[in-house]
Amino acid sequence: MKKGVMCIWLLLLLLNVTGEKLYAQTKLTSKRTNPINEINNRNKKVADSLFNLGSKYQDRQAYKESLHLLEASLKLYQLISDGKKIGDCFNYIAITYYYQGNYSKAVDSFEKSAKLFNKIGYTKGYASALNNIGSVYNGQGNYLKALDYYRRAALTFGRMGDNESFAVATNNIGLIYARGKDFRNAMKYYTQSLSVYRKLNNQERITHALNAIGKLYVQEKEYVKAFNNLEKTLQIADERKDRQLQIMALSSLGELFYEQSDYTQALPYYTRCLAYSNQIGSLQYQSESEIAIGTIMHHLGRSKVAVDKCHYGLNLAQKLGSISVKKSGCDCLYQSYKALGNTRQALYYFEQTNTLDDSLNLTETANQVMNMEFQKQQLVDSIAYVKKEHAIQLKHKEEVQQQEKQRNKIILSLGFILLVAAGLGWQLNYVRKSRAALKIEKDRSEALLLNILPEEIAEELKEKGHVDAREYNLVSILFTDFKSFTQTAEQMSPQSLVEEIHTCFKAFDLIVGKYQIEKIKTIGDAYMAAGGIPYTDERSLKNIVLAGLEMQEFMIKRAAENRADGRPAFDMRLGIHTGPIVAGIVGVKKFQYDVWGDTVNTASRMESSGLIGKVNISETFYEFIKQEECFSFEYRGQVHAKGKGDMGMYFVEKAA
Repeated sequence: MKKGVMCIWLLLLLLNVTGEKLYAQTKLTSKRTNPINEINNRNKKVADSLFNLGSKYQDRQAYKESLHLLEASLKLYQLISDGKKIGDCFNYIAITYYYQGNYSKAVDSFEKSAKLFNKIGYTKGYASALNNIGSVYNGQGNYLKALDYYRRAALTFGRMGDNESFAVATNNIGLIYARGKDFRNAMKYYTQSLSVYRKLNNQERITHALNAIGKLYVQEKEYVKAFNNLEKTLQIADERKDRQLQIMALSSLGELFYEQSDYTQALPYYTRCLAYSNQIGSLQYQSESEIAIGTIMHHLGRSKVAVDKCHYGLNLAQKLGSISVKKSGCDCLYQSYKALGNTRQALYYFEQTNTLDDSLNLTETANQVMNMEFQKQQLVDSIAYVKKEHAIQLKHKEEVQQQEKQRNKIILSLGFILLVAAGLGWQLNYVRKSRAALKIEKDRSEALLLNILPEEIAEELKEKGHVDAREYNLVSILFTDFKSFTQTAEQMSPQSLVEEIHTCFKAFDLIVGKYQIEKIKTIGDAYMAAGGIPYTDERSLKNIVLAGLEMQEFMIKRAAENRADGRPAFDMRLGIHTGPIVAGIVGVKKFQYDVWGDTVNTASRMESSGLIGKVNISETFYEFIKQEECFSFEYRGQVHAKGKGDMGMYFVEKAA
């Protein structure tokens, strides 16, 4: 999904040891046997059986049973000091942890496997472990580390001449190129890998490659090509009845339709993906699918359901430790809470999203990828290069010795270059971190400015350093005031008075935010808001009445609760008028956005001429909203307003 909701499928290398037939005993030339050898032979036979059974359970995605069997076989191999099989066990245990979403344990086991294989000289096992560590870091969103391990694995496979494994590792490098938005090179690696898999007729690897190519077409918005590749991926997965492959394909198809905003088409794919993920206990796809479904629910207008789904998905992502999935969950909750009018929760998850976005370091990854031309060429040509060097060594021994001397000089030169590059890298990293810190502070300052001023006004202030006054022909002004404020306040302590006013005005802030009208200011116990600025909105007339009615409902309920508890309570008058105004910013210190004009004065008179618990509107305002069927009106006749004379007024209520 866009914004990182779904992660890339990671190709893991399994060593071909599951099907080996291992025999622990040989014919003895003597009737006497060594008891230690007998014990070791017996342990090896049991360990081999446990290992083979554990790997079969892993193929069936029965990870709990697989892990139990593999750990039991590991203990027996350690007893007989079989280094090769110990490394195999660590590799399979790590893959099981990976599929369960336990990334920290997966990395730990892969590292143990790599260290052991390197020690005993098992090069293929060592390279496979490096590749797999890269896949774990990729799943966590740590793309720089993933890139480093993939590159080391590919170089090792290239030197060995292992074309299939080399294709897996280079395909994974293609995934990182895609993350860095270098689609041309990503497609180059994918198609190279697919060509190798087709020659080997490896259907599982073909499926992975088709899926990767399909997802790349999604990023390039080539949706027809993407669907053709991903539909073929799902077809192969269904034919093989492989849950992991099915989950991968379903997730990618869901992402395809999500990117086209076709949410009803995307939802069934994610729902099926979640069901399969629950069956096999794939924490990665469980969390991603929950968040994806939640995000779709938000787009379909079901934000309450979205909150539940995304909270659950985020909790799974916290266990998983994946930055990219946590970011998707926080973004989903921000959008959903915002739609529900819960600004406090929305702001919290907005800040969390920004923090996680900084952690992903996608920009740094893209820069690193773009500077890899030399390494890339080295990877592509490594197999041919190794073969050529081997032939030269056999035919021209003296020339090889000369080349070795030259190589030593190059190594020394490269060492010096690396030292310089490390210094420059440290300096660049420091600058990068400084810029990131400045960006965080800038974002906080802008968020604070937007909390004080309307967005359009804030942008003008940042651009010009001042804001030009503007005239508006039709703006609705709302005033509230607490009746008998002074007498009621005398019955309260200063602290309780401030807390009570804060409680009321906080509720008013949430209400005006809900109805998209602009809070102007508070003056003592008075609250002022306006509808129709800085953007003219035909719904603002209706919305400001709905806001006023909801404010009175809150105050009536609040007063009843306070009086029931024996506390002083405020009653409130509220008035609304509409007409032309002038708006702008005054002052240079503690500045505020304000409005002026006779409309403001008249709205104030509507409030002072009203009654507690009622929304009092002018006859002028009534003429604009009298056709709204959701309201009922009570004509009050001509009421005297201070400084204005007699004016027609109406009480407005929600229609029954």
